[in-house]
Amino acid sequence: MRPLFFVLISWLCSLTLARAGGLEETLTSPDGRVAVTLQQRADAAGKRALYYSVRYEGETVIRESLLELQLDNHLSESAMALPVDRRPRWFENLQVVGTRRSAHDSTWKPVTGERAEVRDHYRALSVDLVKDDNPIYQVTVEVRAYDAGVALRFAFPENPKGSYYRIVSEDTEFALPAGTRAWFHGWAQAPYRLLPLRDWPDQSERPLTLELPNGLHVALLEAQMVDYARTKFKLSTARPDTLVTAMHDPADLISPFATPWRGIMVARTPGRLIENNDFILNLNPPSRIADTSWIKPGKIMRVMTQTTAAAKANIDFAARHQLQYILFDWKWYGPAFSFSSDATRVAIPDFDLPGIIEYAKARGIGVWLYVNQQALLAQSDTLFQTYRDWGVKGVKFGFVQVGSHRWTTWLDKTIQQAAAARIMVNVHDDWRPTGEQRTWPHLLTAEGIRGNEEMPDATHNTVLPFVRFLAGAADYTICYYDPRIKTTHAHQLALAVIYYSPLQTLYWYDKPEMSQDEPELAFWDRIPTVWDETRVVQGRPGESVTIARRKGDEWFVGSITNNDARSIKLPLSFLPRGRRFIATVYADDATVPTRTRVGVRTLKVVADDVLALNLPASGGQAIWLSPER
Repeated sequence: MRPLFFVLISWLCSLTLARAGGLEETLTSPDGRVAVTLQQRADAAGKRALYYSVRYEGETVIRESLLELQLDNHLSESAMALPVDRRPRWFENLQVVGTRRSAHDSTWKPVTGERAEVRDHYRALSVDLVKDDNPIYQVTVEVRAYDAGVALRFAFPENPKGSYYRIVSEDTEFALPAGTRAWFHGWAQAPYRLLPLRDWPDQSERPLTLELPNGLHVALLEAQMVDYARTKFKLSTARPDTLVTAMHDPADLISPFATPWRGIMVARTPGRLIENNDFILNLNPPSRIADTSWIKPGKIMRVMTQTTAAAKANIDFAARHQLQYILFDWKWYGPAFSFSSDATRVAIPDFDLPGIIEYAKARGIGVWLYVNQQALLAQSDTLFQTYRDWGVKGVKFGFVQVGSHRWTTWLDKTIQQAAAARIMVNVHDDWRPTGEQRTWPHLLTAEGIRGNEEMPDATHNTVLPFVRFLAGAADYTICYYDPRIKTTHAHQLALAVIYYSPLQTLYWYDKPEMSQDEPELAFWDRIPTVWDETRVVQGRPGESVTIARRKGDEWFVGSITNNDARSIKLPLSFLPRGRRFIATVYADDATVPTRTRVGVRTLKVVADDVLALNLPASGGQAIWLSPER
């Protein structure tokens, strides 16, 4: 009875504190390294406000920062008459009525992923509050502490007497230590710049990766954003070194609902952020697809010339090089931006789509189709079932509008419609995932990345794993032969390891006739697109990155440098001890008499070996490690 007695006393003390209007609760991660403190106190104007702070191993990550929502309903007529920035904040008159703690520890197996199992392990704190001038309105602040970081959100319970809510802005602060720098990018396909927290030209996209002066690396991200408006980050006008959430537009909601999670990942090294990137998945519900047998990851190439003959040539190339899919890109059904185009009819000459699908099927190749948003809006109620009847495997959504509450809910609905018809999905253009792949694993990949459509340089490529890929799989559209590539060919080979995408686009701007079946293509022929284990060997955004991934008993390694040459040590300690492996190394070599200048060599290695990787400017290396039989 003694433990129960102390639990009861603790609960009574918590309730007494709540009724007194005070709050100060600290939640620690399972390993004890991460601590988040939530408190309510009077602000400088004497009004009650909610604040939080975060520490990692005793060091400051987030200084005391405001938690706040702005609603334009549930206010008096006099308050509504004030300008928005002068209206009372909704959290100003909240009364704490109780706190609850819990813990969770489970593992789950992703349908596609960077590791075979994901551990979902956290401690949780929920703080229940009511408006003291109108107690029918309630809100709960939910906090989770993981070993990888902290997540916070606001949950509104069902309220029959006041169920409609219009959230105008979400003004959560992130007060960082002075001297913090951010990998700023103003939109999802923007270039990156490492900037201090001042004089930004615009709001910054999420995830936003930060370098703290104490050496810590932090990523701010958004999770489970499916019935809300996208939130970026802006500079505070009132506090230095402080970021504030910036909603795209208001969100109109009916209780019960919860706002998206605001995630704060923290690590000693930037590579640990990548290794912990299932953090965003754990903040989303489990899969809602009972039978996932039809979800097949793989490699895909685009058919550049949309004729029957070109399609068959691409299918033959795909089969020869162990790809699984081909894609017919936009305009196959007519002008993409016109509602007059019918996405169930071929609108170009010499294009026998049924015959192509059959030809591909006979060779083990599946077909994906591009569909622009206009056709998706007009036809999605029946379109995916039509494609399933045709034998189409997936749809690439094109030019989807993003950011607003309207388009967020529309996209979520359309993804679900595709699932009902067993059609896989790739969302292109400016949309970024927030962990939806866990709930809807047929969503294999998405763009929201400055990829090879825009031919970025090697330095940009070294930033992406530490920022964009924290949000989930990305369709970089890797190329190989196009002369506009700004990196070496070995660099391009390595990207297929470094950039995770269950649907991995290769040869984006390439045609079969451009290939001479160079020996190094064997690396892409062999490589899978989903993994059992992922290790970040070394790396720093803007400089270099080396990632090793395992599928079964084989390992694949990709290493790239920025625009500068560098030498990298690759310890093979991730290999199992007691076994010998054959390493096939694909490296830049100016002496090789091929157009691509990639040399191939093999050597025997064990876990104690350290390989020296000498990378030229904008270069890379790709390595395949298979057990010696």
